[in-house]
Amino acid sequence: MSLRHVLLACLALAPLPALAALGFQEASARDPDTGDLLYTEDHLLRHQDQQLRQRLVVYRCADGTAFARKRVDYAASALAPAFHFEDVRLGYREGLRRGGADTQLWVQASAGDAERSATLDAGAGLVADAGFDEFIRQHWQPLLAGDAVPLEFAVPSRLDSYGFTVRRRGSSEVAGEGAEIFRLRLGGLLGLLAPHIDVAYGRESRRLLWFEGLSNLRDDQGDEQLQTRIDFPRPAQPANEARWQALASEPLSACRVRG
Repeated sequence: MSLRHVLLACLALAPLPALAALGFQEASARDPDTGDLLYTEDHLLRHQDQQLRQRLVVYRCADGTAFARKRVDYAASALAPAFHFEDVRLGYREGLRRGGADTQLWVQASAGDAERSATLDAGAGLVADAGFDEFIRQHWQPLLAGDAVPLEFAVPSRLDSYGFTVRRRGSSEVAGEGAEIFRLRLGGLLGLLAPHIDVAYGRESRRLLWFEGLSNLRDDQGDEQLQTRIDFPRPAQPANEARWQALASEPLSACRVRG
């Protein structure tokens, strides 16, 4: 064996430096009653050392027009990440920001309104936005055992967090993949009256397969949150930095979610 082959063999066995990996995933949001397409979502996920570090989401009307964007940063917390969401149809913006030990919820209801904010107690049970995805995975075994797992979910539009519970509803099959169904609802008596959210996760992959309930988007008039069924038909596929930059800088334009 030549020296070149020995070196190549040694390099193949040597540990590789941790590299950031990008994944791209699409989702479609439909009216749960009619099945009409309301909007689509383009998700880009950045992992480092096998940990999710950032998420970028672009929302599009059915004609492909990008009208909203969300940036999520998991650096400080996987369960309650900092995030910034904007919807140019309404001039609506909301998010969670961190500064030192403070966790602050903020909201701007329309382009002409002033931003409102409130400091939140970011305890161990606080969950915000896409951190719910990681919450399900972290509590997978208790949920499968039938436990009702409590959490405090941050609601920027209310500048507060509310007590919810998550409980397993049963098993199903989604596009040939075994799935577990979980329900998120408000705790206490309010849980009997307020709308719930159902989610399905792959039994083996533990990836989100579908979501049904109140979306984080409002209707075209801004009057109420949309009821949606959001499907994630395929796992994330490899993507490159150019795609991240393209989605991060793509201009947003007003369009109609409902024709």
